[in-house]
Amino acid sequence: MIDERRLVDRALRLVSTPSFTGSEEPAAELMRDELASLGLQVQWQQVEDGRANVLGTWPGAGGGPTLMFNGHLDTSYSGREPWLQGIPGFQPEGFERDGRIYGLGISNMKGAVACYVEAVRALRDAGVRLRGDVMIAAVAGEIEKTQEGESQGAEFRGYAAGSRHLVSHGGAADMCVLGEPTENKLVLAHFGTIWLRLTTRGPFVHTAFSSGRLAENSIVRMQDVLARVLEWLPRWEDEMSHGDVRGVANVGAIRGGFGWRVSRTPHETHLYLDLRVPPSVPMAEARRKALEHARGLDGVVAEVYVTAPGAEIDEGHPLVAALEQAHAEVFGAAPERDVTRWFSDASVLTRYGIDTVNYGTSSGLPDAELGENLEIEGLVRTAEVYAKVAQAVCGVAS
Repeated sequence: MIDERRLVDRALRLVSTPSFTGSEEPAAELMRDELASLGLQVQWQQVEDGRANVLGTWPGAGGGPTLMFNGHLDTSYSGREPWLQGIPGFQPEGFERDGRIYGLGISNMKGAVACYVEAVRALRDAGVRLRGDVMIAAVAGEIEKTQEGESQGAEFRGYAAGSRHLVSHGGAADMCVLGEPTENKLVLAHFGTIWLRLTTRGPFVHTAFSSGRLAENSIVRMQDVLARVLEWLPRWEDEMSHGDVRGVANVGAIRGGFGWRVSRTPHETHLYLDLRVPPSVPMAEARRKALEHARGLDGVVAEVYVTAPGAEIDEGHPLVAALEQAHAEVFGAAPERDVTRWFSDASVLTRYGIDTVNYGTSSGLPDAELGENLEIEGLVRTAEVYAKVAQAVCGVAS
């Protein structure tokens, strides 16, 4: 049913179309043409200049639920980063070698987007007519990033920017499959996050006049703050566990002073924390807990600047059952279930009543030498699963 060559060629075209966050429109144009050639009703959603979503709908005969396949077009990197030079899997130039596809975005998550299209094309080629509608949504801005300080503009607007636009402009469905790289496990829950900025302040003076004032330096003051934060984070991780999955937190960045002018003491220094929040904890409660601790640090200004909730689906949901059965038929064994501590667009979709499961092929386990890559056989099997799920969920018209 699945045409391997057609799937591989589509994946290579997607990977070879650069679509770093903020510049997804060329990839959206490619998807618009792909979905139109498939005979779907195509909706173009201009998210902002240079960024767009594309929503393709295969109308059903009626009487069945609507299933969405959702995938983001933006990539985690641009490929221009100095530390990624010479690594083939981190370049927007797809190629095939020894049964694998290499290139930026193939695992996260252009491979899944190619699978969606192939699954629907295979069903249409086979003359299948479904009762419910099938949607394929290719969206901008999912990658975990946000505007902050001097980092402003479209390239910093991630965290479900595209899917938020999608669901408020007609992208409503009963349920959704997100093909994030899950190693073909069913991810029934994922964590959300709070990003917390802690700021210390000090005098802005010339080095020549700073004698005896070292303790007032905002960087030096942050040293004690960091030590106290590191003592607290294990407690956060305990409190923010989800079943057997322990919470997690990260000290993600620190910024203070001016490298081009170290003849001045920095007037302020910032410490940035990524505090993961399980889907069972309301964001307001998690925010309150984080700020209560931060405000207990003397002389520290605390601000929450990202709140991205987690998502969860009931293990008895029909979509879960359909995915489990389809996976077992294709792979010959039941899939594992998982709870992950990364974020996905399920965060937004579930809040619009779209029950969502993350299920996709391998993460490609990017490494220092090869970068992103996927096994072609895994893509083919995943596309088969998607085609079977569409039939099971939407129903086949007689």
